[in-house]
Amino acid sequence: MKNTILLPALLLAVCTLGRAQQVVRLYEGRAPGSENWKYPERTDTIPGENMLFASNITDPTLTIYKAKGSTGVAMIVCPGGAFRGLAIQHEGADVATWLNSKGITALVLKYRVLNAPPDYDRGLWQDVQNSNFARVDSINMPIVPLAVADGKEAVRYARKHAAELGIDADRIGMIGFSAGGTLIASVAQTYDADSRPDFVAPIYAYTGAILGGAVRAYAPPMFLACAADDPIAAGNPDLYQKWHEAGVNAELHVYANGGHGFGIRRQGLASDMWIEDFESWLDLHNLTVTKQSAKWRAGIAPAMLAQWKVEGEQRMQNDWPWLHRYEAANHALPKPKSGEKRVVFMGNSITEFWSTTDSAFFAGKPYVNRGISGQTTPQMLLRFRQDVIDLKPAVVVIKAGINDIAENTGPTTLETTFGNIASMAELAKANGIRVVLCSVLPAYDFPWSPGMKPAEKVVQLNALIKKYAQKNGCIWVDYHSAMKDERNGLPLSLADDGVHPSLAGYKIMEGMIEKAIAEALK
Repeated sequence: MKNTILLPALLLAVCTLGRAQQVVRLYEGRAPGSENWKYPERTDTIPGENMLFASNITDPTLTIYKAKGSTGVAMIVCPGGAFRGLAIQHEGADVATWLNSKGITALVLKYRVLNAPPDYDRGLWQDVQNSNFARVDSINMPIVPLAVADGKEAVRYARKHAAELGIDADRIGMIGFSAGGTLIASVAQTYDADSRPDFVAPIYAYTGAILGGAVRAYAPPMFLACAADDPIAAGNPDLYQKWHEAGVNAELHVYANGGHGFGIRRQGLASDMWIEDFESWLDLHNLTVTKQSAKWRAGIAPAMLAQWKVEGEQRMQNDWPWLHRYEAANHALPKPKSGEKRVVFMGNSITEFWSTTDSAFFAGKPYVNRGISGQTTPQMLLRFRQDVIDLKPAVVVIKAGINDIAENTGPTTLETTFGNIASMAELAKANGIRVVLCSVLPAYDFPWSPGMKPAEKVVQLNALIKKYAQKNGCIWVDYHSAMKDERNGLPLSLADDGVHPSLAGYKIMEGMIEKAIAEALK
């Protein structure tokens, strides 16, 4: 059965957690295998547990929670409920909200469950609590293949509609709780070419009803979490072992206590830590950053990152603005010759790397590069006299601010960052140096500090700098407008990691800055 096209008749608006969300049906007509089910869906609050419970689901749907500042990663969220219903809030909507906060788009799946009477079959719940799984499995077995089919169809839908969802078609995962974990572990063993999830996370999954046999070599990586005092999830270590013996990446966390059904609720128990461990696992697999940032990370050895961190911490204590960086070079630089119009470039890594990425641009020109990777505007302001004013340039090109937004030297405000840039400009003008102020380049994410959502902050900071430049006689260079993509980020064609320009990116900047320097020198 084909996935639905997003026709108005198939779209519903619901309010969940105060936000309107989009709901789409998985199938064009009635779901295959349950065409004769016609009882109405219902949502109730389970007495004494303050838990929303959706039941009698005959028409599977996805509720889409798009992440603002998306990394391109998506997860299909499968609540649990013993295949009798779904804990739709604390194992569905709440999880989606947490995923959104990490830049991950969430699609909460309402999959088919057994027809539940108004009292939710208290006898069945008693069997679950008493670990009488033989009766539970005998009742549930007819529904499990249908629920698993819905899970596969959800993956197909997400992959087919990746572009309109704003996600990457090859970074679609699944997370499921209890019976939802049974569902996604089954998908991970029985998928076809179109329905293979790229990673899965069964959380306190019931493993007795998982479909499929051997784990395939191309099975998705798996993260598992459960509590040691949860008999329903007792089979999780065996599930991990199956993945491990098949040579497929898997990680298992068994917490001392926490019981069953904890979701992301805090109980003051050991299982509270699972969500932080899961986030670490996502980060380890580059699923908390954009593809561009992941590519940057992949090219740097962990030992190198560790070394940079140690060196940076030492420098912070001993030479915070890094005054020694260009000290020798400044002493060796002769005074400008008569008639020479020296230009100093003050900035961060984007300025520093310019000389190595396109050395020909600087060759034979009176251009002096004084960029330092990772620097923020307060650091530049402290070294501005020795690295700019004392070099006697005719023009200074100032491009700064992105590392302030990344909080490289701690939290700050856009107004403080702008003030530092304005102070550098005023120091330059007071010393007879003409000023070129450059916009901050677009950035959608930071490889070294993911999830900070810099795009809109960059736009706001650029507005402050532009207004100052126009009011105070500085030349304004708007790299941002010339280089941004539809997300206000740097496209892959101009920057491999989404922050630092490639040669193609610098070529755009070079034409713009040459024109600005010529204007400043008039």
